[in-house]
Amino acid sequence: MRIAGLASGMDIDQIVKDLMSAERVPLDKLKQKKQILEWQRDDYRALNTQLLSFRDKLANLKLTSNYRARTVSSSNEQFVTATVSSGAAQASYSISKVEQLAEAARLVNKGKISLDPTKGLKDQVDADWKTGVVESETLTVDEVGNVPPLKLNGELKDGEEIKVVVNGRAVTAKIDLSENAVASENQVVVNSKGELIFGDNITPAKGSVVKVDYVLDKKTQTLEIGEKPATTWNLGKGSLTEGVTVAVDGAEYIVATDEQGNSTLVNRDDSADVLGHINLDTGIITFNSEKFKEDEEESWPKKMEATFTQNYASFGINTQTSKGEVNETIFMTGTDTLNSVIRKVNESSAGVTMFYDSVTDRVTLTRKETGKFGEDGIGDISVTGTFMEDILNFKDAELQDGQNAKFMINGLETERSSNTFDMNGVTITLKQPFGEGEQQPTTISVGNDSEQVLENIKEFVNQYNELIKEIGDKLNEERYRDYKPLTEDERDELSEKQQEKWEEMARSGLLKGDMVLSGVLSSMRMDMYSTVETNGIFKQLASIGIKTTSNYLEGGKLEIDEAKLKEALEEDPDSVENLFRGNDSEAGKGIVHRLYDTVDASMKKVQEKAGRATSTNQQFTLGRELINVDKSIDRFEERLKMTENRYWRQFTAMEKAIQQANQQSAYLMQQFGGF
Repeated sequence: MRIAGLASGMDIDQIVKDLMSAERVPLDKLKQKKQILEWQRDDYRALNTQLLSFRDKLANLKLTSNYRARTVSSSNEQFVTATVSSGAAQASYSISKVEQLAEAARLVNKGKISLDPTKGLKDQVDADWKTGVVESETLTVDEVGNVPPLKLNGELKDGEEIKVVVNGRAVTAKIDLSENAVASENQVVVNSKGELIFGDNITPAKGSVVKVDYVLDKKTQTLEIGEKPATTWNLGKGSLTEGVTVAVDGAEYIVATDEQGNSTLVNRDDSADVLGHINLDTGIITFNSEKFKEDEEESWPKKMEATFTQNYASFGINTQTSKGEVNETIFMTGTDTLNSVIRKVNESSAGVTMFYDSVTDRVTLTRKETGKFGEDGIGDISVTGTFMEDILNFKDAELQDGQNAKFMINGLETERSSNTFDMNGVTITLKQPFGEGEQQPTTISVGNDSEQVLENIKEFVNQYNELIKEIGDKLNEERYRDYKPLTEDERDELSEKQQEKWEEMARSGLLKGDMVLSGVLSSMRMDMYSTVETNGIFKQLASIGIKTTSNYLEGGKLEIDEAKLKEALEEDPDSVENLFRGNDSEAGKGIVHRLYDTVDASMKKVQEKAGRATSTNQQFTLGRELINVDKSIDRFEERLKMTENRYWRQFTAMEKAIQQANQQSAYLMQQFGGF
């Protein structure tokens, strides 16, 4: 128990607080030391972030594209244009004639189709409709190369076509419901379990995307009914046949359609028992509210099972492409419109664009690639199926085969499948035909873009200057030793602005003269000034107009004589490139490679000293020092508790003694007062 001056009249609380303030001085120094270590760690890490940024820029500067910028020009862009990549050699190309441009194959139907492109096809045409359920799944090959099976919700329709697309390319596929299904070469087989069996030459790689469109004989779906009454049920498929059945608590409901075309689900054994209405076009069931009365939850059916089929058709598109023959199967349902079928075709891997012109009421198929790919006698585009051949009038339609571009370049007659093609890093585009001798040949000239290379080098020098300035500023920053980190008591006496100013002074110069950073700066300067042993004429930065400024106070900052650098780039661009990115030997290492190695090694040294954000204190030097300081703080705080308790025991004993003396004095006074 603590007694605070009741007997002595002394302010024991304040006396103990004053005594403990003196005792806490060493603790404050420990906390200040900890703060300084944390500031040093943060300063190191901030510089390491800048080193990382510079290293990333150096990695980019290793690329040849920074030193081989090219320009390209065409003497007549009306006929030929060109672009160029950094890898192109300096050269010129003369195109003396363009006999013909490359064109895409095109299949034009034979006449009007008389369809409303916005209405469902089932109500407009007889496209050899079948019954089943069209499904589509997208599968991803796992890390060990396995393809998950299809999530079959019904049985596959035997003998029906199936569409398998691997990474955007259709492959030959079929359904085989036998027990020992085997895929032949370049084929995919889907068995009764929904497993995909790949033949030789088409095994998909890890991470590949496999899209499968297939047809079920019929589909069954289940509806679980919870605490809320069911009002509607969307079966997720449209253009359903009248063969829909719904099983509910042992009863089976079937479709009954009246003269107006309205369909209801009635009990097979009791037509007066109506489950609800069904829209066969949309596949939505609207339940009879009498089946789900709010106050009769016990009578609700808890589970329903619907079995259904839909109207569907399919057609095929065969295309000869630059990657070989593509056989694409397209499935459509009765609710599909001409517009939606066009979208399916255009988004498929058939490699064609379907187009409908409402004015002429005709349809065309145009291959997306130009050029001639089919062999003689084999059309570039062909179609199969009643919908394409008879409904859209593509049977015996006029096929305009694709053609290659034919031209003469540098005296050589040649051809390409596209009007835009690459030739030794130069992308040439033929714009229109012209005959030999009709006009001057079009000349494509490729030259060195010294201006762009100059800008790349200037940017590098600026980045280097910024980094050495940051490091130099830290090394030379003034250290104000009279400004220690603020204690809690000192913070209470200062305004927020005064605290910020004090902390700025206290943090200044913590890395002044640091050996690690001094080593970084010295190594970087050595890399910049050392000779690079190359076969070219330029072996030092000074020889191409890059040298240190005359002001030694700028700490080795570089400046560029742009005229001299541009002259060097025009005289021997390869030598300038080797000066920066040569990598033959240690002596022949270009400046960029040297700097990269130096910065990388320096970052590791800084990390050993200050770690990084994800490091634990045990993993770096300053962190281990922080651990030791924390231990000292913990021990000292424990000592302070003991000291404070001791003071209170002493003052409490004093108070008790004074109180006892006061009591004795009062007793004696009382006794003497009786005489």
